[in-house]
Amino acid sequence: MHNESVANEKTIQPHSIVKVGDREYEIVRLLGKGKGGYSYLASCGEEFFVVKQIHHEPCDYYNFGDKIQAELNDYKKLLLAEIRIPKMISFDTKAERIVKEYIDGPTIDFLVKQNAVPQKCFTQVREMAKKAKQKNLNIDFYPTNFIAKNEILYYIDYETNEYSDEWNFENWGKKYWQNAALL
Repeated sequence: MHNESVANEKTIQPHSIVKVGDREYEIVRLLGKGKGGYSYLASCGEEFFVVKQIHHEPCDYYNFGDKIQAELNDYKKLLLAEIRIPKMISFDTKAERIVKEYIDGPTIDFLVKQNAVPQKCFTQVREMAKKAKQKNLNIDFYPTNFIAKNEILYYIDYETNEYSDEWNFENWGKKYWQNAALL
């Protein structure tokens, strides 16, 4: 069982150096915290990446099991479903870290708050939902999990779940994409 002291040991401070695979990444800043981990903007040379550090903080409404293995398995499922996601660069199962391609652009939650979600993004998220359903999957449609870069939508999380009408875009996700007051 993991406790809060373990979770706190997994947080990474800006300017720290973390090694994943054979490369070192300098942490620039925290991008966000999700149910499964903290995501950080990191640099390696002149390139930017996202380093996701898995955490084991309690989540009352979700049961993960082995979080790092779930991320790796879900990445493969998303590739098979042809969902547009950032490329996985590297991972370290022992340190529970994943390095992803960094996609620069506003998150959908930012655009919702500005009432500026491009119609193209609604079309694209519905296409992603259709592709996921064809593979018996749901993705996490919460707006912080999507980035619009030049009006091209990316699902930046690797989370998938078995398909359920209750959690699809039309029945669950859409309300968060349209109502900034709910964010």
